[in-house]
Parts: sequence; structure tokens; C-alpha cells
Amino acid sequence: MNDTMDWLYFHYILPAMEEEPQGEYAEHIEKLQSMLDIPHKINLEMAVEFYASCAFRLGLRTGVSLRQILSEERGLGA
Repeated sequence: MNDTMDWLYFHYILPAMEEEPQGEYAEHIEKLQSMLDIPHKINLEMAVEFYASCAFRLGLRTGVSLRQILSEERGLGA
């Protein structure tokens, strides 16, 4: 990842994920973390970082696309 995504992940995405209630997934997450040794925990953290960052970028692109579509619809209706 580039420096911007690294910063966003550690200062925005990760804190937001940590604050999110885990609900029915809490037990499964705890089991997985307790079963992993240190190298595997690092691999899991890297995978979560990658997929969370991809999901964040997808959300940005989707939001931009939706905003463009909505503004075009407003322009047609006005």
C-alpha cells in the first residue's frame, strides 16, 4: 500500500473497525486469534489490512459514482 493508505488504515479504518461491535462474530474472532501463533497472527493482520483497505476504497468509488448518478438525475429533473 502507499503511504496515504497506510496512514488512513492506521488512523481511520482500523480504529473504526475496533469500535464496531463484533456481535455474533466475537466468539469466532477470539477463537481464531487464540489458535494462531505469532507468524500466523501477522499474516492475518496483513490480510485484514489489505481487505479492509480495499473495502474502504470500494466505498469511496461507490460513493463518488452514486453522487455522480444522483447529481445527473437532479440535473435531468430540474
